[in-house]
Amino acid sequence: MPYYECVYLARQDIAASQVDTLSDGFAEVIANGGGEVKKREYWGLRNLAYRVKKNRKAHYVLMNIDAPASAVQEMQRLMRLNADVLRELTLRVDALNEGPSIMMQRREERRDRGERRSRRDEERRAEKAAAEKAGETEAGGKPAAAEDTSGKTAAEKEAPADSESAKKDAGKPTKKAGRKADEQTAAEDSKPAPAEAGKAADEAPAEDTAAKAAEKTAESKGGDD
Repeated sequence: MPYYECVYLARQDIAASQVDTLSDGFAEVIANGGGEVKKREYWGLRNLAYRVKKNRKAHYVLMNIDAPASAVQEMQRLMRLNADVLRELTLRVDALNEGPSIMMQRREERRDRGERRSRRDEERRAEKAAAEKAGETEAGGKPAAAEDTSGKTAAEKEAPADSESAKKDAGKPTKKAGRKADEQTAAEDSKPAPAEAGKAADEAPAEDTAAKAAEKTAESKGGDD
């Protein structure tokens, strides 16, 4: 049997469920004529290039048909008589495409892009919320620095402190200076006074003279004996 591809447009006023009912009726006509609808695709409600019977949009449906010519002609006749069908186009083809049509592929690609975009948006929102939460936690855990109302710059604040510390350091002797002063004081204490030194010098010759006199006396006594 020959192969056919049929695309028909249904009015925008009817629902998608009513479009499915129309497609079921046309498939039944093909089956009664000894044929079969191999594939059926609903492309959705799409804009028209121009108005057709006061309709700006229409429901698009594709049917791949394997049926004799008489069954296809009967289906076309019923489509023309049906008020819900705006247009129909049926072409004979050499082979039927078993996979999804180009329109369905594009639709799936758009759906995939939309899903990826929504996932990225959700991830960005989650990251932003986590960053804001982390910032609030840090702000709550660390006390805020007290505000300076003096109006002084950092250099002006540090300058008085440096001058005061310099004054304190100038007023206090260093450790080395203190040690030198202690050593000098100890050396001065260890030196004898000038008067005492003179007495010691006078006493030393007197002791030598007494010793010599004692030796002479001893020698004279020895000579007398």
